[in-house]
Amino acid sequence: MKTRIASILAALLCFAASPVFAQYQSPAPASIPAKQAEPDESKLTTHNHYTNKAGQNVHSPAKTVDGKVPPGATAKCGDGTYSFSRNHRGTCSHHGGVSSWL
Repeated sequence: MKTRIASILAALLCFAASPVFAQYQSPAPASIPAKQAEPDESKLTTHNHYTNKAGQNVHSPAKTVDGKVPPGATAKCGDGTYSFSRNHRGTCSHHGGVSSWL
């Protein structure tokens, strides 16, 4: 019985080290560095914030008064707002999806 278990474990270890196994692994999540420029509140139309999963306070998507890309924006949403998300997952999910990454 012990030899059978050892054979199975050896086979699993060989598979885990093989290039075939690599295609089944999830890619690392895309994230944006925590240190980024803060938007100038006076140039945004809304001033809401949320706490992301990492516990960081992040400005909610907003439009700008002058139509220019605000500092710290990471994406433009489908509805014309700019997102300040620090993680790609869920960015612009309530704003028409990501139109373009900045």
